[in-house]
Formats: sequence, C-alpha cells, structure tokens
Amino acid sequence: MKKIMCLLCAFMLVGFIGMAQDKKTETFKVSGNCDMCKEKIEGALKKKDGVISKKWDKDTKMLMVTYDASKITIQEIGKKVAAVGYDNQYASANDEAYNGLHSCCKYERPKKK
Repeated sequence: MKKIMCLLCAFMLVGFIGMAQDKKTETFKVSGNCDMCKEKIEGALKKKDGVISKKWDKDTKMLMVTYDASKITIQEIGKKVAAVGYDNQYASANDEAYNGLHSCCKYERPKKK
C-alpha cells in the first residue's frame, strides 16, 4: 500500500511540475555565418532564463527555440541574441556588439539611413 501511495504522489508531483511550464517553440531568422556564430547565438540562451532548447542552423539562418513563456518572452530571447552581436526580427545588435564579432562572423547588415 505504501508503494502505491508513493507512486501516486510521484505521478501527481510530475503532473504539477509539467503544468507549471508554459512551453512554447518558435523559429525565427538570426543573421550569422559559421559554426562560431552558432556557438555564440546558442550560448546567449540559458536554461536558467527559461530557455529549454535552442538550435541555430547556419545554412537557413533559422533559430528554433523552445522556452518557458512564464519565465521569458520571445522578444527577450531576441534581445539576448542581439546582445552578443546578431541581428534578428526582434532586436538589432548595437554597433559595439557587432564590431566585436570575429571577422568570419560579420554578416552583411542593412545600410542605416
């Protein structure tokens, strides 16, 4: 009987933890060129901030990110990526961050008006 009660409690706990996450997956374009870019883009996104998984593809320039929407927004994710030098639809890297990129990582940016 004790085993059944413990098992039941464990299942309930797992269920409550799963319900606490508002898990979302989004895909968006992030400028970049190479495997070094991949490391920096993915490295900017941390589990402690609510990012569950991330994968940037250098050929398509698309970032697929799964995150806990109760902890972070997609706009905040875009800002984190921009902070390490990579433009995306949610935020643009400032000149200092972009200029700090390795030469092979400097993608073509749109001309400023």
